[in-house]
Amino acid sequence: MPSVLLQRPERAAPAGPATPPRRRTRVLALAEARWAGAALLLFLAALPLQLTGAPAWAWGPLYALAYVTGGWEPAWEGLRALREKTLDVDLLMIVAAIGAASIGQVMDGALLIVIFATSGALEALATARTQDAVRGLLDLAPATATRLTPGGGEETVATEDLRVGDTILIRPGERVGADGRVVEGAGEVDQATITGEPLPVAKEAGDEVFAGTLNGTGALRVTVGRDATDSVIARIVAMVAEASETKAPTQLFIEKVEQRYSLGMVVATLAVFLVPMAFGADLTSALLRAMTFMIVASPCAVVLATMPPLLSAIANAGRHGVLVKSAVVMERLGQVDAVALDKTGTLTEGTPRVTAIRPLDGSGLDEDGLLALAAAAEHPSEHPLARAVVDAARDRCLHVPAAEDFTSAPGTGVTATVLGHAVAVGSPARLLPAADSAPVEAAAVLTAELEREGRTAVLVQRDGVPVGVLAVADRLRPDAAATVTALAALTGRTPMLLTGDNPRAAARLGADAGITDIRAGLLPQDKVTAVREQEAAGRKVLVIGDGVNDAPALAAAHTGIAMGRAGSDLALETADAVIVRDELATVPAVMALSRAARRLVIQNLVIAGVFISGLVVWDLAGHLPLPLGVLGHEGSTVIVGLNGLRLLRDAAWNRAATLTDEGR
Repeated sequence: MPSVLLQRPERAAPAGPATPPRRRTRVLALAEARWAGAALLLFLAALPLQLTGAPAWAWGPLYALAYVTGGWEPAWEGLRALREKTLDVDLLMIVAAIGAASIGQVMDGALLIVIFATSGALEALATARTQDAVRGLLDLAPATATRLTPGGGEETVATEDLRVGDTILIRPGERVGADGRVVEGAGEVDQATITGEPLPVAKEAGDEVFAGTLNGTGALRVTVGRDATDSVIARIVAMVAEASETKAPTQLFIEKVEQRYSLGMVVATLAVFLVPMAFGADLTSALLRAMTFMIVASPCAVVLATMPPLLSAIANAGRHGVLVKSAVVMERLGQVDAVALDKTGTLTEGTPRVTAIRPLDGSGLDEDGLLALAAAAEHPSEHPLARAVVDAARDRCLHVPAAEDFTSAPGTGVTATVLGHAVAVGSPARLLPAADSAPVEAAAVLTAELEREGRTAVLVQRDGVPVGVLAVADRLRPDAAATVTALAALTGRTPMLLTGDNPRAAARLGADAGITDIRAGLLPQDKVTAVREQEAAGRKVLVIGDGVNDAPALAAAHTGIAMGRAGSDLALETADAVIVRDELATVPAVMALSRAARRLVIQNLVIAGVFISGLVVWDLAGHLPLPLGVLGHEGSTVIVGLNGLRLLRDAAWNRAATLTDEGR
């Protein structure tokens, strides 16, 4: 018989069902981004002309166009808000920019316009991308389903037209069209998008299936149990949207602060202008003092006090494989005091591997012989367990004989003829014969032992007699245990494990990682409930996950981080940060970097506050020359900017990583 030498060549990814097209809003498709880009280009064109001494007619129109392109929209929105008796900080910045231009500080005003236009464009882009991801999730559920008619025929209908009680047919390779129960047939369904389980689940009559999950082998007849609008996948979409809305109270608080600040600035500027006029001051000196006040009281230094440390931390984290989506997220990471981890693909590598090879006494096989026999039978199969067995044989560079007469039975396993022997590999519950014998008893004991440890047992039979058992399990990431220890040191409590996998597998992985709070068998809504319980206790929860089933918890949490390499589109879009290189150890490092950024923000706010209040008092109580006011204002801006840029250095990341190492 010919044989196959299993080595370790580069392999293409296994073929699978086509994924739905990903919907992404292009940056230039947003009007806010186009206007902000135009303002930035005009500013960059005018600035060198002004600095090199070109005449005003060369750079003045460019600045004017920057004012118009970047400022017309916030100005219009601000005027509309005024009609509703609301004053926002964007309108205040437009007024400050115009005031600066009126006394010759054209560049300062243009810079304010560019900063606020860019900020608005980034906010619009983030909102659009999140909406795209939520809409794209609905593509997981097929648009049509095969409904069985009372006369025994078939008809293709839209999934939204399915009704409770209808019976649908799901062929191999098709996605399930609705939540329901299997009434006939057997198959193996990949439901990782819902439960996060790493392996397909055997389904037979009486078992529940979910819309959007993928049927691998065997045809299933399913009775629809829920309306399309009430399916698990539809509820995930609703929960993501609802959880995103729960972040609105923070935004409302910020808007209240903006209102008070804006109103105070307007009143103060008018007072600085009108009060001296009432006591006989001339118009020019009163206007100059008011404009000087507007410049020195401008929040440029306050804005830069906050952004450079956070943006520098974002850039530094990005260089080390952590994509933090905004400055708000970077600040929140430092506030986290509780962590919840997903299991499959987060704490683990997400790929099943053979972890034990147990030949039975009297079988005449050693570990390599048992593995080669199992790999020969499994070689033609595309099942994840089969790939794990074949990969294990490849890793050992074993010579595997070719198999004949291969057959596969969903939920049971495979059979083949190998070197003249009938070989079966699969589920012990289905393959173990009922007759008592020493090999059967030994195989049953080994199977029970491995399953108690949370591993999947795979029985190998030769000519109807058990010859050994293989153990297959998802492997813990090498840095998982150290990361759990570091997170516990940073937050003061051990992380939770939230998983849809079975309790035994979860308990084994949790013990290996050092986690004691383990919650297994969870659906997406259960994970959200666990997160909200923690937040109800006053904790700021960080959720780390990778799948669609983690997206609602990622959205509901104070902060969410997705594993980037294997993460679903929705998880990546819903999460506040993404671990691009799948290095779990970067999570505590980025949290420590965030805390360093928050300390610099406080330092910068103190510096900015001292400068602004000092200059304002000088202008009101004495006579602050305009050039000195501009110098003080710009000087404070430069100081806080440079202080914040300290976090750009690699030394800042190394310090953060060292601190987490010391915490271990």
